[in-house]
Amino acid sequence: MQGRQLKILKAIVDEYVATEEPVGSKTLASRSGLGVSPATIRNEMAVLEDAGLITQPHTSAGRIPTNKGYRVFVDQLSEIKPLSTPERKAIENFLDGATDLDDVISRTVKLLAQVTKQVAVVQYPSLVKAKVRHIELVLLSSFRLMVILITDTGRVEQRMVELPFDITEGSLADLHKKLNDKIANQSLSNVASKLEGVINNYSGNDKSNVVVIITTIIEMAIEQPEEKVVYAGTSNLARANQDLSSSMQSILEALEEQVVLLRLLSGSNSSVRVKIGDEQSEKGFKNTSLVTVGYAEVGALGILGPTRMDYASSISAVNAVANYVGRFLTANK
Repeated sequence: MQGRQLKILKAIVDEYVATEEPVGSKTLASRSGLGVSPATIRNEMAVLEDAGLITQPHTSAGRIPTNKGYRVFVDQLSEIKPLSTPERKAIENFLDGATDLDDVISRTVKLLAQVTKQVAVVQYPSLVKAKVRHIELVLLSSFRLMVILITDTGRVEQRMVELPFDITEGSLADLHKKLNDKIANQSLSNVASKLEGVINNYSGNDKSNVVVIITTIIEMAIEQPEEKVVYAGTSNLARANQDLSSSMQSILEALEEQVVLLRLLSGSNSSVRVKIGDEQSEKGFKNTSLVTVGYAEVGALGILGPTRMDYASSISAVNAVANYVGRFLTANK
């Protein structure tokens, strides 16, 4: 494709995203700064239409991008558009007050929805990839305690345990130290092997209690917990009602399913990925585009909206927010 054709395609995409109206040659000639006549633009638009990159929704109308046209447009974005200083400050100010993982995820999904005006989807850090930060043993009574497993990504798992025999605070403190010496900074998959020898240091009633506690910790570590995904901004779909009128119901229903949200984010890595229209694997999302990226190698986030999307700004926002969440998790390890 010639350089001028790419510029015209970009101008059509930009104009259509901004106005929601089919774009004509006269409009491009007067607004786009291409420096060519409407007749020249019409000739190039004919080439783009033959290539399946733009289409005419009805006779005498201007042209709109096709999914293939959006794909070419996105692929030609040579680098991620940097956020402006006010945009960057707004993100930092909104997320800086986060106190824990739940808070940062909640703020992140709301922020993405507000900034991009799309549906935002954020996956919690995966426990499968996590390491143990530390174990807490909280004595509730002489025979009941709370076992808390905290990972390096900020996830917290807890379980109530009833012991066969009474235990003292001193004994529990000693066990607490031994457990953390063994498994702190270990991956969850290594917890069982690291704790095998601890039981041999005890006998009698103490050993019975320790077996129950260690068994509980191993179960918490090796279980494959359901991954958690949250979303926000479904009201933004109303803005795109004309674009999504035929699939709005199926999109809303699909967003209620955690497994669908996980599939949307699956395979995300540190590079921003864009899926447009039929590139989507979910049947109900064929009229949408998805922009996703991984963060800190343990989770992913993204936005879902109509194919008529401001891709440059959306990609920039998704990437910036992912970088911030990654820094938050790294700083709090």
